[in-house]
Amino acid sequence: MSRGPLKSIPTYAIGKYLEKRPGVYETALFQSQEGNRNIHMGIDLFAPAGTEVLAFAPGKIFLQDYNSASGDYGYTLITQHLWDGQTLYVLWGHLAKASIQVRKVGQSFQAGEVLGWIGRPDENGGWDFPHLHFQVSTQAPERCDMLGAVSDDQLEKAKQIYLDPRKLLGAVY
Repeated sequence: MSRGPLKSIPTYAIGKYLEKRPGVYETALFQSQEGNRNIHMGIDLFAPAGTEVLAFAPGKIFLQDYNSASGDYGYTLITQHLWDGQTLYVLWGHLAKASIQVRKVGQSFQAGEVLGWIGRPDENGGWDFPHLHFQVSTQAPERCDMLGAVSDDQLEKAKQIYLDPRKLLGAVY
């Protein structure tokens, strides 16, 4: 499934937090009463399918699931971390199926451990360009999901919940 004007993308690339992406989010999943959801609330790390996804810090598996809608996250993990005295929840989306088979909810891990692998289009929600969607939340999600893109009307509230991932990853751009 092709998304937007991109015809090709380098093997490794970064999609930015708060990046406005007109024409990218076209499936029914992104249609809302609040308007066109096209402002990205995470960081995308583009890499070949099968690339290892490593933990940035110690934590535990909070939730895991398969988000099956077209354009959704596909196989997804949410991890829980204590960071500067605050509990944060991180969504790792567009993963390979094996990523939710190697660990169990509640299982702890250390920084640098493999949490999963970037998924192929048939695993990652149908996205042509394999990538990891990395999103940080101050609120514990009830389901293994987070709003990965929001409308202009939702943005101010979303920025209070979904922090800039560079707070955890460092200056990746």
